Amino acid sequence: MSKWLLLAYLRAFGPASAQDFARFTLLTRRAITQALHDLGDHVVRASGPGRAALFDLADATVPAEDTPAPPRLLPMWDSMLLAHAVPGRVMPQEYRPLVVRRNGDVLPCLLVDGQVAGVWRAAEDGLELTAFHRLGKAAWQSLTEEAERLSALLADRDPAVYRRYGHWWDKGFPDVERTIVKS
Repeated sequence: MSKWLLLAYLRAFGPASAQDFARFTLLTRRAITQALHDLGDHVVRASGPGRAALFDLADATVPAEDTPAPPRLLPMWDSMLLAHAVPGRVMPQEYRPLVVRRNGDVLPCLLVDGQVAGVWRAAEDGLELTAFHRLGKAAWQSLTEEAERLSALLADRDPAVYRRYGHWWDKGFPDVERTIVKS
């Protein structure tokens, strides 16, 4: 059973460490070691940041390291943010306390070049985007286009649903840049 779960996990989030997989599934180290053993040649080992061993599907295509990742708006508790245990792979360590709150809430994030760069929320007239560091014009343009598409999708929804998370914004962020994308 755990080997099929590992295959599905690597299809979605690979390459990943055994620690990433353990965090996401709550399986024991023994179960993960057994799943890796049972999968044999279906899984390959790759070098990761530092000394971390990463695993991936043998037939997976991994883009070149310098391939740009398009900016994205991730929802609350997005699996991408929850799937990796190693700090810095998706979320810079200094942003973790801003995004992952004490009660376990994981705020909706701006993803720029594969890394968390800020947060977003539904606002009265659209979406509010807050970056934790300065972003280039091209990144803002892509984020704005993404926000316009999402805003159109959310247009028929009651914005009051999202207000319950407003207290996280009331506490403040080190917002270097902020914009409202009108729907």
